[in-house]
Amino acid sequence: MRIFNFSAGPAVLPTAVLEQVRDELLDWHGTGMGIMEMSHRGKDFTGVINEAEADLRELMGIPSNYRVLFLQGGATQQFAQIPMNLLDGRSADYIVTGSWSKKAYKEAQHVGPVRLAGSTEGDGFSRLPAASELRLDPGAAYLHVCTNETIHGVEMFDLPTVPAGVPLVADMSSHILSRPMDVSRYGLIYAGAQKNIGPAGLVLVIVREDLLGKASASTPSVMNYATMADNGSMLNTPPTFGIYLAGLIFKNLKSQGGLAAVEQANIAKAKRVYDAIEGSGGFYRNPVAADCRSRMNVPFTLSNPALDAEFLAEAAERKLAGLKGHKSVGGMRASIYNAMSFEGVDALVALMQDFAARKA
Repeated sequence: MRIFNFSAGPAVLPTAVLEQVRDELLDWHGTGMGIMEMSHRGKDFTGVINEAEADLRELMGIPSNYRVLFLQGGATQQFAQIPMNLLDGRSADYIVTGSWSKKAYKEAQHVGPVRLAGSTEGDGFSRLPAASELRLDPGAAYLHVCTNETIHGVEMFDLPTVPAGVPLVADMSSHILSRPMDVSRYGLIYAGAQKNIGPAGLVLVIVREDLLGKASASTPSVMNYATMADNGSMLNTPPTFGIYLAGLIFKNLKSQGGLAAVEQANIAKAKRVYDAIEGSGGFYRNPVAADCRSRMNVPFTLSNPALDAEFLAEAAERKLAGLKGHKSVGGMRASIYNAMSFEGVDALVALMQDFAARKA
């Protein structure tokens, strides 16, 4: 029996997709070899990566003037790679709303001049900054945001008003493909795969074409977006297995009715967990302002932290895993990505209600 995996990432993947991977592992489409064994430049894998890109473009409605890159290094490498490619001798603005945007801001400082345009760290990253709290530079090379903070459970549903001509750069690692997004509002989107896309080791970069060709002269070729785009993400050997699995997940999402249908399911799943928190009479608490509570990552604390270990032990007995909160914030965290089933969410809610009834 498979457990219900609430890990923040690497995270649960769709069972149907994993079963297909299992069936194709030794012999992909009658080739007599697995996808991990074939040349990335052969016609078979070229077809895989091209089809994956086409399906992603359809799912997200990616305009034709954007390039899709399948890269290595994860989202954390992009913290440095983005300013290497986009600063272009200027400064960039960063809005810090949690641990990951804070890390992106810190890493970018090693590359060039960046500004802190707004932060909610003083409030424990429990909300998003109001427009009046932002100090945006109209001449910035770009404005960076993290649209879903995995650790603190803060999701950005309304984008900040960006000065005209300033590209918006977004880390969407933990909620990409969870709902429709207007890609045309962004200059660059990036996301590590290990939440809603596939296995760790793959990162997606979706970049508007006019932002290519601005990399500093010291940027290595494998980190230059223009060079990677010109080579179809295959200047070096790409993460072939990750791309293959991502392609299967794109098809799985299409079979569910696309991102509009996926969003409705995610809204319903998140509501069940938040309702359990709010209906506990204070036994459970979520610190995030109601208008920016993440649908993907739900942190919560018990009113008595001494009960944390017992709660996790009972969760393990019920085959619920990955619920321990991040070490920087403590408590619990339920990550309910696309592949988490309603059955898993209901099992978590049942535990929460039963535990509270006995321990309150």
